[in-house]
Amino acid sequence: MIETRFLSKTGKYGITTTFVVVVMLLLFMASCRNSDKEVVVVEFAPETTYTMKTTDITSLISDSGITRYRMKAKEWLMFGKAKEPYSYLPQGVYVEKFDSLFNVETSIKADTAYHWDKKGLIKLIGHVNILTQDNKKLDTSILFIDQTEDRVYTDEYFELQEEEKIITGIGFESNLNMTKYKIFNSQGTFPVSESAPDSSRVNTSADTTVVAVSKVDSIKKE
Repeated sequence: MIETRFLSKTGKYGITTTFVVVVMLLLFMASCRNSDKEVVVVEFAPETTYTMKTTDITSLISDSGITRYRMKAKEWLMFGKAKEPYSYLPQGVYVEKFDSLFNVETSIKADTAYHWDKKGLIKLIGHVNILTQDNKKLDTSILFIDQTEDRVYTDEYFELQEEEKIITGIGFESNLNMTKYKIFNSQGTFPVSESAPDSSRVNTSADTTVVAVSKVDSIKKE
């Protein structure tokens, strides 16, 4: 009588090897169940934690289906979960506003910018510069732009250059194109009417001469 023995194999591993691997896995799973788990809690601060980050931006912005603005920025952070959602541009921004023929009618530049979209409010900080199509130039350190009212204003020191006039002061308000503006606490050299000026308001009309004025509370360009 011839006795024949068969070797039983599972895959390329023997039964003994497979058994050892299964035992090790069971022991590992048991140790994981019995071990202490460490939970790391990460606090989400909606006012200071951004929900989106974009770099090297060049964006065209339309209004009523017409392209009206072009914006360039190195970094754009969006805080969409904040109580008042806002965008933050920490490395500067440059914006051009177009007229109906796509000519640049106003350019705006600043070192830092905040934009509250729901309120339509923009805050520009540090070396803020506005240049209009008719070569009016405004420089200041902080400037607010109210898009809902087409209003530009600051309570800080400013310098306004218009043709041969240079006006400096503290406090400025105008429309975005700076065709109508008010100046507060101003001093500088600019034309005024030849008629006797009001001590608190000077109307810069067509027939003008150049005079030096200091500590004028308000000057309004109509």
